[in-house]
Amino acid sequence: MELMTRKCRPQTHPGYARLMAGVLMFLAVLAWGMGKATADSEPGAATQYPGAPGEASASEATYPFALAPPKPAGPLVVRARLDINQINEIDDSAENFEFSGVLTLSWQDPRQAFDPAVEGVKEKIYTGNFQFDEISPGWYPQLVLVNESGLLEKSAVILRVRPDGTSILTETLNARAESKLDMRRFPFDHQHLKAAFQVLGYDKDEVQLVADTGRAPAPDSRVRIPQWNLQGISDSTEEWTAPYAGQGGLASTYIVTIDMKRQPFYMMRLVVFPLFVIVLLSFTVFWMDRSSLGDRVSVSFIGILTAVAYLMVTGDNMPRIGYATLIHGFLNLSLIIMTITVVFNLMVGALEQKGEPALALRIDHICRWAFPLAYLGLMGVMVVSAFSFY
Repeated sequence: MELMTRKCRPQTHPGYARLMAGVLMFLAVLAWGMGKATADSEPGAATQYPGAPGEASASEATYPFALAPPKPAGPLVVRARLDINQINEIDDSAENFEFSGVLTLSWQDPRQAFDPAVEGVKEKIYTGNFQFDEISPGWYPQLVLVNESGLLEKSAVILRVRPDGTSILTETLNARAESKLDMRRFPFDHQHLKAAFQVLGYDKDEVQLVADTGRAPAPDSRVRIPQWNLQGISDSTEEWTAPYAGQGGLASTYIVTIDMKRQPFYMMRLVVFPLFVIVLLSFTVFWMDRSSLGDRVSVSFIGILTAVAYLMVTGDNMPRIGYATLIHGFLNLSLIIMTITVVFNLMVGALEQKGEPALALRIDHICRWAFPLAYLGLMGVMVVSAFSFY
């Protein structure tokens, strides 16, 4: 019986036992790791960051509160400054202008304050779109160009945060803005081009834009644009109605005004001087033979057609405005006075046919001086009126 029991008992090899022990240990370690991963993924589980064991980092502690602007005693003051690098174009017909520059915003956010000795830097710098959008934890004012006209490009950005929480945001922009032009004195006009900025989504009681008086924008000597001279750049703030600006409906608006003065010589040599000479030459019909009525009328009609052509060319380059400009007054005056010469030519011709040459000659003598003097006098009155009342 004992012999049979020994034969039926399984024989355990030493290597087999060690193998089984290793498999069991591996399964135990795997089960422990899966349990820890499940516990970490459960809602409310605390995420550990580099630092002291069990202690959340400063960015984790402040990030949820940095999604909104700081809440001082009054509205958050954001100082703004726009440095104009170039004015690329002024479109008279569309009443807009394109410019490029650098926009700088600064505000105080105590939640972003830090100890330079602990952080190891004198100021935190976030350069480029990735660092600014993905890494910087703080709130920032998002400005929109209120009078944008189809173009607003921002290419470079940098955010500097100082130890006391002062944040300075600098970004480059290229934009086109609509601005109402006063063309009454054209081509001797002086325009005030305006670019208006607002903080999107906040009214004046939450965020208030203030012009950086300590660093007022100054004209750059590199700003060049054909037919225009830069006179100066100024900035100010106003309160504009904005339904999207929070509960108050009034948004603090930062306005940059660019003063430009047109160089009139281009229009003078292209339109005024040639047409002025043509009008004076049209008056020579009163020195022509009175019997040549057809030739006299032909000369007057050539001047009339020339004035009409200049009116069409000028109208294509100007906005569709409902008031008279100085250049339009000059063109219309030239057209009207040359049209009147046709009437007097017909009158003189009729008198010749009736056998009254003496009266026809007298009318010619009067018109030789009356038309030029009337033309110059009316043009002088028109110029004086344009600069006195507008």
